[in-house]
Amino acid sequence: MARAPARARGSRGLNCLAGSQQTRIPAQETDDLFTTCQFGETEEDTAVEEAETIDCLSIPKQKLAQSQKKINQFINEKMSTKANKELIRCFILSQIVFGKEHWKCAQALANLAYGYLTLRGLPAQAKKHAESARNTLLTWKRNTTSDKEKKEILETLVILYYTLGIAWLLQNHGKQAYIHLQKAQRNMKELKELNNGSIYEIQVSDKDLTIALGRASLAMHRMHLALAYFEKAICGVILAKGHDTSDLISLYEEIAQIEQLRKNHEQAIQYLQQAYSISVSSFTEVSPQTAEASALLAKAYAMSGESQHRDAVEIYFIRSISTYQTLGSEDYETLTTIEDFCTWLIQNGEKQEAYRLLKSTLNSCTFGDCGKKVAETFYNMGSICFAKGELREAIALLRKCLMIQSLIYGSEHTKSIETKSLLSLLQRASLSRWKKEATPGKKKSVCRDRTE
Repeated sequence: MARAPARARGSRGLNCLAGSQQTRIPAQETDDLFTTCQFGETEEDTAVEEAETIDCLSIPKQKLAQSQKKINQFINEKMSTKANKELIRCFILSQIVFGKEHWKCAQALANLAYGYLTLRGLPAQAKKHAESARNTLLTWKRNTTSDKEKKEILETLVILYYTLGIAWLLQNHGKQAYIHLQKAQRNMKELKELNNGSIYEIQVSDKDLTIALGRASLAMHRMHLALAYFEKAICGVILAKGHDTSDLISLYEEIAQIEQLRKNHEQAIQYLQQAYSISVSSFTEVSPQTAEASALLAKAYAMSGESQHRDAVEIYFIRSISTYQTLGSEDYETLTTIEDFCTWLIQNGEKQEAYRLLKSTLNSCTFGDCGKKVAETFYNMGSICFAKGELREAIALLRKCLMIQSLIYGSEHTKSIETKSLLSLLQRASLSRWKKEATPGKKKSVCRDRTE
């Protein structure tokens, strides 16, 4: 089974896998698998019974082989849910063909766990199934005498421990993640020794393991160790595919993050310049990859705090925003990049330009998927107006922000409460200003704040 990105998100439970080792077979599967396999007691001799049993098992075996072929097909066609269903089917059929305690059944369960992780992005389910498969596989590994069987079990253990490691990492347990990933690495080393130093057609590669170990190290705040793993991964990719492969983009971006945490801003900028250059050559200047690389490079220049980088910050932020707007379907990313740019503009005393830019974005997106970002945009605009002393405009903008936040989060969410508190503060300040301006003996008037 080839790897696939964990893009899809699903919450529907699977009853046939919710229990312990006593997995129930759904009625549809049962009917399908056993239509021709149901037989009761008979007075025929033992030889006839054995022949009938072999004939009966041939149907699940055939269906298992067919299901295994379908998995890669569905993954290649980006049909993650269907691929995951076939993995469930493989597990059920493996129970029928091999028995619940056989390593082949544990292998199917480990593959299902990996599928939940990479196809569905469900770490809790992945961890549960991987842990269920582990003891069976370890028992078979100790007792097996066949090299071929041992290789397959080692491959499965690599997948199993990698799955457990990533699942722990996604649940913010860096230490547990690192422990399991090290176990995957040890099994990988043993597998290489059996294969005379090489491995082929395994779902989890050396690169995958190295990157995962780097991320787990970062989660434990072990910066030097994380840096070493990412440097190793980058060297491996360069040796295998050259200096211009798009596989390096994400690695350069992640290692730049580590350098930023270590306050090595110039080194981080160099890595992100390489990522940007590869993005342009691999995907052209007008692409989501290049827009993201440009935004990261702009933020890296901004984080350095160096005055000589001011022009670079503006250039790369504007390039990123322009690219996202040209693509037309990246409202959330556009607003995020504009928000980052405006934060930098405000920090550098350019409030008016930040306000103009924020205001111009609101006409180009809807309250759909980017509703949260729109609320943040109104909040930031209101804060700018407040800083400029334009209370009426600030109040109007914060009311819009509060309306959207109440719809998205609810009125009792911390974001809504924070906006409500700031709004109350501004309304009191506005009332106080009105009272001062409407002094006795003069014509009462309300001084309107300047608006854009």
